[in-house]
Amino acid sequence: MYHHYTVKELPESEKPDEKCLRLGPEYLSDAELLAVIIRTGTAGKKSIEVAQEILNCKEKNLLNLYLMSLKELTEIPGIGTVKAVQLKCLAEITKRMTKATRVHNISLNSAHSVANYYMEELRHEDREKLLLCMFDSKCTLLRDEVISIGTINASLISPREIFKQAFMHQAVYIILLHNHPSGNPMPSLQDKIVTRKIQECGDLLGISLSDHIIIGDNQYFSFKEKNLLH
Repeated sequence: MYHHYTVKELPESEKPDEKCLRLGPEYLSDAELLAVIIRTGTAGKKSIEVAQEILNCKEKNLLNLYLMSLKELTEIPGIGTVKAVQLKCLAEITKRMTKATRVHNISLNSAHSVANYYMEELRHEDREKLLLCMFDSKCTLLRDEVISIGTINASLISPREIFKQAFMHQAVYIILLHNHPSGNPMPSLQDKIVTRKIQECGDLLGISLSDHIIIGDNQYFSFKEKNLLH
């Protein structure tokens, strides 16, 4: 008969929760951290071995919590629907914590700070997402809004919706920001057309387009840094 191992049934030296209490969470391996969340294993496998199976997929690290779907997680023996949901929620919490810690460092005048703030949110998306970021006269981020999801196409982007949001939130400056699922942040012809179209509208309405930033895989392209905005 197979036995389902729990974290509590591990030898004292192998229990990640006990190790955490003695040394702190920073001393736990990635597999040990996941084992604390997973708690129980499956037929003939300890929870830490189930955790290692998750880590061995795709990127071979904790990024798998972002990249794996609920279905893919539940295909791993020992991971049911409830555990899969818990792991996806854990990934979402870490993403939001990362974003929250960066909000005070975001600056209209620094493409790097804007890109850094949105990097983890956008670099794992499998479709293009266009964000409108709105700033006040002191260059403080007021709000961001998703304008479209899918291919960024000039014929589909509505300047009316963009500037309606900007007026509603009393923005003085705006930044467009979107991701390239390919990981390559170099702008396409459509990206350039959209940028020019929104900049011209902003000039007429008195709300400046300060930048258009494209997020790739841990890299970005800034129209402002490349002097592509007048």
